[in-house]
Amino acid sequence: MCRSPSAEAVFKKKAADMGLILEIDSAGTAGYHKGVAPDKRSQAVGMERGYSFKGLKCRKVVVQDFEKFDYILGMDNQNIENLLKDCPEEFQHKVSLLLSFGASEEQEVPDPYYGGKGGFEYVLDLIEQGADGFIEHLKSTA
Repeated sequence: MCRSPSAEAVFKKKAADMGLILEIDSAGTAGYHKGVAPDKRSQAVGMERGYSFKGLKCRKVVVQDFEKFDYILGMDNQNIENLLKDCPEEFQHKVSLLLSFGASEEQEVPDPYYGGKGGFEYVLDLIEQGADGFIEHLKSTA
Protein backbone atom coordinates (compact mmCIF):
# COMPACT_ATOMS: atom_id res chain seq x y z
CA MET A 1 0.00 0.00 0.00
CA CYS A 2 2.96 2.32 0.44
CA ARG A 3 6.31 0.95 -0.68
CA SER A 4 5.45 -1.02 -3.83
CA PRO A 5 3.33 1.69 -5.49
CA SER A 6 5.99 4.26 -4.59
CA ALA A 7 8.61 2.08 -6.27
CA GLU A 8 6.40 1.73 -9.34
CA ALA A 9 5.98 5.51 -9.57
CA VAL A 10 9.74 6.06 -9.14
CA PHE A 11 10.71 3.43 -11.70
CA LYS A 12 8.21 4.70 -14.27
CA LYS A 13 9.50 8.27 -14.04
CA LYS A 14 13.18 7.32 -14.03
CA ALA A 15 12.73 4.93 -16.97
CA ALA A 16 10.79 7.55 -18.95
CA ASP A 17 13.37 10.25 -18.17
CA MET A 18 16.10 7.95 -19.53
CA GLY A 19 14.11 6.89 -22.59
CA LEU A 20 13.92 3.28 -21.40
CA ILE A 21 10.96 1.16 -22.39
CA LEU A 22 10.21 -1.10 -19.45
CA GLU A 23 7.07 -2.84 -18.26
CA ILE A 24 6.78 -1.89 -14.61
CA ASP A 25 4.13 -3.04 -12.16
CA SER A 26 3.85 -3.22 -8.41
CA ALA A 27 2.16 -5.73 -6.16
CA GLY A 28 2.19 -6.67 -2.52
CA THR A 29 2.76 -10.04 -0.92
CA ALA A 30 -0.51 -9.63 1.01
CA GLY A 31 -3.78 -8.63 -0.57
CA TYR A 32 -5.15 -6.50 2.25
CA HIS A 33 -5.73 -3.37 0.16
CA LYS A 34 -6.53 -4.89 -3.25
CA GLY A 35 -7.98 -2.32 -5.64
CA VAL A 36 -7.25 0.62 -3.34
CA ALA A 37 -5.17 3.63 -4.29
CA PRO A 38 -1.71 3.87 -2.67
CA ASP A 39 -1.39 5.35 0.82
CA LYS A 40 -2.11 9.09 0.72
CA ARG A 41 1.08 9.83 2.69
CA SER A 42 3.19 7.94 0.13
CA GLN A 43 1.47 9.81 -2.66
CA ALA A 44 2.01 13.20 -1.00
CA VAL A 45 5.73 12.62 -0.45
CA GLY A 46 6.15 11.18 -3.95
CA MET A 47 4.24 13.97 -5.66
CA GLU A 48 6.44 16.53 -3.90
CA ARG A 49 9.31 14.93 -5.84
CA GLY A 50 7.48 14.84 -9.15
CA TYR A 51 6.20 11.24 -9.17
CA SER A 52 2.75 10.36 -10.49
CA PHE A 53 0.48 7.86 -8.79
CA LYS A 54 -2.33 8.34 -11.30
CA GLY A 55 -4.14 5.07 -11.98
CA LEU A 56 -2.10 3.02 -9.49
CA LYS A 57 -4.10 0.48 -7.51
CA CYS A 58 -2.88 -2.04 -4.99
CA ARG A 59 -2.88 -5.71 -5.97
CA LYS A 60 -1.42 -8.95 -4.72
CA VAL A 61 1.38 -10.81 -6.50
CA VAL A 62 0.03 -13.68 -8.61
CA VAL A 63 1.91 -16.76 -9.84
CA GLN A 64 1.82 -15.45 -13.43
CA ASP A 65 3.98 -12.49 -12.37
CA PHE A 66 6.96 -14.80 -11.87
CA GLU A 67 6.82 -15.96 -15.46
CA LYS A 68 5.89 -12.60 -16.99
CA PHE A 69 8.51 -10.35 -15.41
CA ASP A 70 12.29 -10.63 -15.68
CA TYR A 71 12.83 -9.20 -12.18
CA ILE A 72 10.74 -9.40 -9.02
CA LEU A 73 12.06 -6.94 -6.43
CA GLY A 74 11.09 -7.17 -2.77
CA MET A 75 11.40 -4.44 -0.19
CA ASP A 76 12.45 -6.53 2.79
CA ASN A 77 13.48 -10.05 3.76
CA GLN A 78 9.91 -10.97 4.75
CA ASN A 79 8.75 -9.99 1.24
CA ILE A 80 11.47 -12.16 -0.26
CA GLU A 81 10.51 -15.11 1.92
CA ASN A 82 6.83 -14.70 0.96
CA LEU A 83 7.68 -14.33 -2.73
CA LEU A 84 9.86 -17.42 -2.78
CA LYS A 85 7.10 -19.48 -1.14
CA ASP A 86 4.80 -18.72 -4.08
CA CYS A 87 7.42 -18.62 -6.83
CA PRO A 88 7.90 -21.70 -9.01
CA GLU A 89 11.45 -23.01 -8.60
CA GLU A 90 12.42 -22.24 -12.20
CA PHE A 91 11.77 -18.52 -11.65
CA GLN A 92 13.28 -18.03 -8.18
CA HIS A 93 16.44 -16.52 -9.70
CA LYS A 94 14.31 -13.48 -10.63
CA VAL A 95 13.58 -12.57 -6.98
CA SER A 96 15.90 -10.03 -5.30
CA LEU A 97 15.87 -7.31 -2.70
CA LEU A 98 15.51 -3.87 -4.29
CA LEU A 99 18.37 -2.48 -2.24
CA SER A 100 20.73 -5.21 -3.40
CA PHE A 101 21.07 -2.94 -6.45
CA GLY A 102 21.48 0.34 -4.57
CA ALA A 103 24.35 2.21 -3.02
CA SER A 104 22.61 2.33 0.35
CA GLU A 105 24.09 0.73 3.43
CA GLU A 106 20.54 -0.44 4.20
CA GLN A 107 19.55 -3.94 3.13
CA GLU A 108 15.80 -3.47 3.45
CA VAL A 109 13.26 -0.72 2.80
CA PRO A 110 11.35 -0.35 6.09
CA ASP A 111 7.57 -0.15 6.23
CA PRO A 112 6.67 3.48 7.04
CA TYR A 113 2.96 2.80 7.61
CA TYR A 114 2.89 3.54 11.35
CA GLY A 115 5.31 6.46 11.24
CA GLY A 116 5.21 10.09 10.22
CA LYS A 117 6.16 12.00 7.10
CA GLY A 118 9.88 11.59 7.79
CA GLY A 119 9.54 7.81 7.52
CA PHE A 120 7.84 8.10 4.15
CA GLU A 121 10.54 10.48 2.93
CA TYR A 122 13.27 8.07 4.07
CA VAL A 123 11.55 5.17 2.33
CA LEU A 124 11.36 7.20 -0.87
CA ASP A 125 15.07 8.05 -0.54
CA LEU A 126 15.87 4.33 -0.33
CA ILE A 127 13.57 3.44 -3.23
CA GLU A 128 15.23 6.10 -5.38
CA GLN A 129 18.68 4.71 -4.54
CA GLY A 130 17.55 1.18 -5.31
CA ALA A 131 15.92 2.27 -8.57
CA ASP A 132 19.06 4.12 -9.67
CA GLY A 133 21.21 1.09 -8.92
CA PHE A 134 18.79 -1.26 -10.66
CA ILE A 135 18.66 0.90 -13.79
CA GLU A 136 22.48 0.98 -13.84
CA HIS A 137 22.41 -2.82 -13.54
CA LEU A 138 20.06 -3.05 -16.53
CA LYS A 139 22.23 -0.73 -18.59
CA SER A 140 25.36 -2.73 -17.76
CA THR A 141 23.75 -6.04 -18.78
CA ALA A 142 22.14 -4.75 -21.99
